[in-house]
Amino acid sequence: MANRSDDLNAVRRGDDLSIGAVVDLVKTYAKQETLGPLKGAGRWLAAGTAGALLLGIGLALVLLGVLRLIQTEFANLARGGWSFTPYVIVLAACVAVIVFAITRINKSSLNKEPD
Repeated sequence: MANRSDDLNAVRRGDDLSIGAVVDLVKTYAKQETLGPLKGAGRWLAAGTAGALLLGIGLALVLLGVLRLIQTEFANLARGGWSFTPYVIVLAACVAVIVFAITRINKSSLNKEPD
């Protein structure tokens, strides 16, 4: 049985191939051109999802810590009619982190060919 490189060389030379060899060659080419890029995109998405999940958990814990720090160290700020102030401060910090993260997104990295 001839291997795939012999089939490809025969197609380049213009030799006659059997229908089965042509179908096999087309299947091999389609798998090569679709499955390879999909595997790479799957790895890219898995790493991004794991990173986003871990960063989200870490950010939530840090913001909770900042909230408790403000409530403990500035107890007079967390009493009476201004009891919402620590929450507003932490919300502002959270919005600042989100804005910073959005400005750092580089959309061209997915389409970039590896070196």
